[in-house]
Amino acid sequence: MASLRCPAVLVVVALGGNALLRRGQPLDAETQRQNIAIAAQAIAELARDHRLVITHGNGPQVGLLALQSADSSCSPPFPLDVLGAESEGMIGYVIEQELSTRLPDQEFATLLTQVLVDRDDPAFGDPDKPIGPVYSENDARRVAAEHGWILGPDGDGYRRLVASPAPKVVRELSAIRHLVDAGILVICGGGGGIPVTIDRGGAIRGIEAVIDKDRTSALLAAELGADALLLLTDVTAVYLEWGTAEQQRIFTASPAALQRHIFAAGSMAPKIQAACEFVRKTGRPAGIGALEDAAAILRGEAGTTIRDGAFELKMYDRDGQ
Repeated sequence: MASLRCPAVLVVVALGGNALLRRGQPLDAETQRQNIAIAAQAIAELARDHRLVITHGNGPQVGLLALQSADSSCSPPFPLDVLGAESEGMIGYVIEQELSTRLPDQEFATLLTQVLVDRDDPAFGDPDKPIGPVYSENDARRVAAEHGWILGPDGDGYRRLVASPAPKVVRELSAIRHLVDAGILVICGGGGGIPVTIDRGGAIRGIEAVIDKDRTSALLAAELGADALLLLTDVTAVYLEWGTAEQQRIFTASPAALQRHIFAAGSMAPKIQAACEFVRKTGRPAGIGALEDAAAILRGEAGTTIRDGAFELKMYDRDGQ
């Protein structure tokens, strides 16, 4: 099997927003804690044998915070970079609590993470990152008119779309590296990190955007010298012809093989892009699959493994093996 396991493995584990809050679930604190508790069980299994750095999505949460801020009559709405920092702390706090219960001898650090982006990134002219709750078409029109937001199709509904520039530099990289070297499990890069730029005077400034969490995870994993990257979501693997009678589950593939196919722009395509970036840059493997299968994906027994040298797609057979 195409195992990701290596001696003394350091793994960057990216928890997808859909893995922490299922589509259609209420955006309340208790529902999110219940989902994070499930995630913590899967992560704890990995952490008993490997060194981990955990990142996580924040799309539903940061969108909800933006909606609450825009609807408040007490003050002007907070910008997205500040709300991103708020969601990073909020989600990281619950992840750390749930993991601490399951790993009482492990030390943790949840770190607000600033990520440098290019203020001239073309993404600012083409917002395509969905955040916040799902709306019906009529509600989407109303919300767009009320707040001046861009909303677009997302699955069977509509969501707010914001700019998603490419991550360039993780500003806290040195601190994360020191913590990892000290044996501390780090939770960082939440929501792709807080997007910042540097102005002409050299000051760091937040910018209105949400960075793709998987791309930041791939950048961080490469810079840390991680042995593997796991992108965990709510689907079991990468599929060809997803959602059709001809869909096929991919077992292993190379970046070149995956580039010959088209995947869903708002969901699987960014994960594949991030995984391929990591594999090309480092020569090390990446895995994509379901959160509950995290340990099995690392062993090469579940999910989809992307690696150098597997020049053709290898599919699961009809029995899922």
